[in-house]
Amino acid sequence: MENYKTLNLRKTASIPKKEEIKNYFLNTYGVEEELYKTLKRDESFYLRADPLRHPIIFYYGHTSAFYMNKLILAGLIKERINPKIESMCAIGVDEMSWDDLNEAHYDWPSVSEITQFRLQVKDLVSSLIDTLPLELPIEWDSPWWPIIMGIEHMRIHIETSSVLIRQLPISEVTPNPIFPTCKDYTQAPKNEIINVLGDIVTIGKERDDEFYGWDNEYGIHQAEVANMKVSKFLVSNREFLSFVEADGYSHQEYWTDEGWGWVTYTQAKFPRFWSFKEGEWYQRNLTEIIEMPWSWPVEVNYLEAKAFCNWKSNIEGKPYRLPTEDEWYQMFKICEVPSFQHAEVTPANINLNYWASSCPVNKFRFGSLYDIIGNVWQWTEVPIYPFKGFKVHPLYDDFTTPTYDGQHNLIKGGSWMSSGNLAIPESRYAFRRHFYQHAGFRYIQSDEPVKTYNTIYEEDPIVVEECERSWGEEKFGIKNLSTQLIEKALPNLKNLNKAMVIGCGAGRTVFELAKKFDFVEGIDFSARTFKLAVEMQQKGHNHYITVDEGNNTQYNEKYLSSFDLADTAEKVAFYQGDASNLLEKYSNYDLIISEVMLHKAYDPRKFLEMIHTRLTKNGLLLLAHTADWSEEHSTQDKWLGGIRGDDGEIVDSRTTIERILENKFNKIGDSDEIPYLIYKNRHRMLLKVACVTLWQIR
Repeated sequence: MENYKTLNLRKTASIPKKEEIKNYFLNTYGVEEELYKTLKRDESFYLRADPLRHPIIFYYGHTSAFYMNKLILAGLIKERINPKIESMCAIGVDEMSWDDLNEAHYDWPSVSEITQFRLQVKDLVSSLIDTLPLELPIEWDSPWWPIIMGIEHMRIHIETSSVLIRQLPISEVTPNPIFPTCKDYTQAPKNEIINVLGDIVTIGKERDDEFYGWDNEYGIHQAEVANMKVSKFLVSNREFLSFVEADGYSHQEYWTDEGWGWVTYTQAKFPRFWSFKEGEWYQRNLTEIIEMPWSWPVEVNYLEAKAFCNWKSNIEGKPYRLPTEDEWYQMFKICEVPSFQHAEVTPANINLNYWASSCPVNKFRFGSLYDIIGNVWQWTEVPIYPFKGFKVHPLYDDFTTPTYDGQHNLIKGGSWMSSGNLAIPESRYAFRRHFYQHAGFRYIQSDEPVKTYNTIYEEDPIVVEECERSWGEEKFGIKNLSTQLIEKALPNLKNLNKAMVIGCGAGRTVFELAKKFDFVEGIDFSARTFKLAVEMQQKGHNHYITVDEGNNTQYNEKYLSSFDLADTAEKVAFYQGDASNLLEKYSNYDLIISEVMLHKAYDPRKFLEMIHTRLTKNGLLLLAHTADWSEEHSTQDKWLGGIRGDDGEIVDSRTTIERILENKFNKIGDSDEIPYLIYKNRHRMLLKVACVTLWQIR
């Protein structure tokens, strides 16, 4: 099967752009379907290849659910195909603390149900491509951007799912001729050190770049790279065997603290895809086990790669380590790597253009080095960080921002399975250091200290506003919103088992409720806002920067202990969720607080009509809303007010909301209008007024 390259979004190829997009879309769907055909039986879909990941069935449904969720958010479609699947398969692809991997919470659909759902989504997107007006170029704000986003997202999961399938028992998979294995098992070359001159590197894409990019690729970063000595080849299986035979997995001194914790937990003695039987070594590929191809690159996680470098430094008395992202780009520049996107003959083992496996490390040469791109991903020393000018895309704010946590290290160069955006040099992907991802490494010899660029203080204006809304001090006699909502709810509380805050933002309301309740859950659609709540729970503090005036800023440090909330961290949990399509597990609450999120829901009526089903008998709903409707979040036909009805009369939000809730609730007391401030800078604050009502379920 031909595997297409990512699309040029600014120029028309030899065929019309719509046809080109359609072909790319269908090809992507086809490759993913072929990948899942490697599973031998339906039962294989329900196995967990990794105890820290969902069963395979989740990923089979996830890419199509992603399409639906993004097209709904973009306003390109209005109705869901299967709300249950679209909610169940939406969140949980990494190991963020808000990824719920408790199988008791999931009643997975059958394989045939997911297959039918995928076909329906395929038909829907195909029809959308056929009918949606197209103007070039396709840019961030184009209605075509979420369509391309869905395709590139699927390309990512073709690769990540192949890693999971590779970790399943061999009895659960079957070969597929679409994915051939390299047959070249030549002798492994002896690695050597090559001098690479340093220079200034400039990284980052312009907004008018011709190819699709994820948010972390845009912006500007410049750094000076010193002269270095670089391994000519990726580390081969043969070269890594020396570390294994030296009993490297049993010597704590070679491992970082995190690495030794992983070794202790897994009891690993050699790489994940290796096996030893009757005196012979073997390697697990995608769907088969073969005699060890010693000339192929070893595939390990970062922790193993780092331990190898420490071991090599110890035995040779020279400073070996992994390259940084800056240093990888300098190698790329020095070796004059040809453009994969424009080359007639693919210059590397990438994009499935040769094999569905690695190949010898001396097969593809670039200048004085081999495998600068392709074969396997290459681990770097540095966690991912934002470039100057970084902005999140409003349709996918949880793509990168959750990984800016210092725990996700960058990988560069792509693998044999990388396609689409994954295969371009500007791509920036990062994984947890213990993950496996068709990734290996090359080492460098350098005395230069590793420079990291982790963001410690949050600067995103939207996130900072949420932090101030939750944790900011009283200003001009106006308390922050969280404090006022707690004061409204507390006198009416009776049952104190479990509570939920929807639209929890930076989390203050959740922590405050935990002083009274046995357990409180916070749910927010935006990962970039509630990740500060997660940080507060895990570390007991968070840091963010507010603008004072002009270019002057103020550094804010907020501690749970300062608010007498240190004891609540173990009684709370935070999850990413869609208020208009909540998972069924979110139920049996004695109190639900909806914290000024109604105007951000794409279907606020649906939320109001179902929320009673999530409460216990006599449960309470505290609804705070601003009726600040905007087409950024929902189409006008979904607004509950601020419009004129069919009779031409003004539709008032408060009246509409209360009429909906009166069907299942009794109103307690009068409506209150609560003022609160949105902080912009010391001289400019936005006064907002929330209508707050308390309801008890009938």
